[in-house]
Amino acid sequence: MKNLINNLKQNKKLLLVSLIIGLIMGLAIAGLTVKKQNHKTTQTPQVTGDSQQQKTIWTCSMHPQIREDHPGKCPICGMDLIPLEQEEALEEQQLQKDPNEIQLSPEAAALAQIQTTPVRLASPVKELHLFGKIQPDERSYAQITARFRGRIEKLYINFTGQSVKKGEKLATIYSPDLITAQKELLEAARYKAQNPSLYQSARKKLRLWDLTESQINQIERSGKVIEYFDILSPLSGTVLQRYVSLGDYVREGSKMFELADLGHLWVMLDAYEQDLPWIKIGDKAQFTVRALPGEAFTARVTFIDPFIDPQTRVAHVRLEVNNLDLQLKPQMFVDAKLNSTIGQEAKMLLIPKTAVLWTGKRSIVYVNVPGRQKPTFLYREVTLGPEAGDYYVVISGLQEGEQVVTYGVFKVDASAQLAGKKSMMNPTGGKVSTGHNHGDMKMDDQSNREMDMSSTQLQPAQQNGQPIPEKFQEQLGRVVQAYLKMKDAFVSSDPDKATQQAKNTLEALDKVDMSLLKGDAMSQWMSIEKDLRTNLNGIIQMKGLEMKRSHFSIISDRLAKAIETLGVKYEDTLYVEYCPMAFDNKGAVWVSKIKEIKNPYFGDKMLTCGQVQKVIKP
Repeated sequence: MKNLINNLKQNKKLLLVSLIIGLIMGLAIAGLTVKKQNHKTTQTPQVTGDSQQQKTIWTCSMHPQIREDHPGKCPICGMDLIPLEQEEALEEQQLQKDPNEIQLSPEAAALAQIQTTPVRLASPVKELHLFGKIQPDERSYAQITARFRGRIEKLYINFTGQSVKKGEKLATIYSPDLITAQKELLEAARYKAQNPSLYQSARKKLRLWDLTESQINQIERSGKVIEYFDILSPLSGTVLQRYVSLGDYVREGSKMFELADLGHLWVMLDAYEQDLPWIKIGDKAQFTVRALPGEAFTARVTFIDPFIDPQTRVAHVRLEVNNLDLQLKPQMFVDAKLNSTIGQEAKMLLIPKTAVLWTGKRSIVYVNVPGRQKPTFLYREVTLGPEAGDYYVVISGLQEGEQVVTYGVFKVDASAQLAGKKSMMNPTGGKVSTGHNHGDMKMDDQSNREMDMSSTQLQPAQQNGQPIPEKFQEQLGRVVQAYLKMKDAFVSSDPDKATQQAKNTLEALDKVDMSLLKGDAMSQWMSIEKDLRTNLNGIIQMKGLEMKRSHFSIISDRLAKAIETLGVKYEDTLYVEYCPMAFDNKGAVWVSKIKEIKNPYFGDKMLTCGQVQKVIKP
């Protein structure tokens, strides 16, 4: 019995140990199962991620036409590529109704700071900038001439610019002829009762010689001849010119003095033909002169010349201004600003100037396409009317309320060109090479293709059906030669050298003979020459390299226009080159005699940024 009890106790211990071992083994097996399940769970996202990565394409925020299946650098500008979901791109493509729509990623639109403005219906207002000179009022102008022969015995006017009052002595003359005429008067006075006509003739002769009634009466009362006669000022004013000196002999009709009242002046402005429709009698204008910086004068238009000068192709517009303090001087140069309206009753479609890309023949805008998930724009050719300040009048091509790109339009056009869509330089569409290289980065096969740049042999420019004179084109060629040296100075970022070369270019411009041109050719050159001269002076006078470069961009644009419209005689091939990133993506052109891009707007920072737009053969 005792043995049985002992056996039961031992079996009980064995059973307990077996249970504990089984429990431990069960827990271990369960743990392995959990680990396997956890291992499988962690592998699933990796598979999903691989699958997702296969659906992701990578693009450049600044060049959305770039498409890669892996992250990296943009082959054009070197920026990091960003992911673009292929599904979203397909959805956008399905929404497109026009194959020429150009899309930008939201990142690209943000970086390019693209802004749009609605086309609006309003009365156009234009701010005219006119240049001219101050001149004396012709109505207060007097030229004093000798009425009889004589010798200058005394001279009270010692210098030009001297102020005189009305009736003040200018000079004293001894004249034998005058003495004889006085004796005739005294003799006729003795017999005026018997021969009144002779008496009146003697008095009239002295009046015609500029003697006053009081002087004639004094001679008659005194019975004495005045040997020395005083020349009196007919008005209060300033002596503009003195033609005689003490002791000079003068003949009848010879000039002695020129006088003018400078308390009231004329401002004579030059208005081009295209400006005249905007100017009306009574318009208010503000003008400044260099001698009084920071001070502005106000006057109204009192006269518009009814004729166009055949040489300068301008009409004179007159302002009248009081000048009692004599601050203003004749022959001072004037810079005037005039705000004018046209078609006050009629409303016209207006768009900002910044919205327009102008090629010389076509005017281009980009219209925002509504209802797109991403910024989408469409190329549109428009017909423009006159300029109206910061706006253009739109004749056709747009409707009220449409949104046009007004900032970043060069960026949109560049993207369209690179994507093979219609663009400013590629109006028919089709793939083109960018030529826009920021370094020696590797390009894909399509971007590596040599640009098919057709050389441009300009058609002979015409003026009234006749070719532009070669002499003028040779003179323009010398302007181009001086300009190219100025361009090189900007490439090397040398402001002092750029200033000196601007002076040289201005000297070459002064030697261009405008009279060689006629008709429309003269009008075109006058407009171009005015901008060239103004901005060359801007480079010379302005401080800071960037300010000088802004003037250089306008010079380059106008010079390229002159070459295209008027032709040029130059021994080498010329290249019109363009960088869309200059001036905060507004873009700028320049003229070069080498095909290699050397950007004058960035210097060594982005020396190779740009592309050839046009090749001009000699």
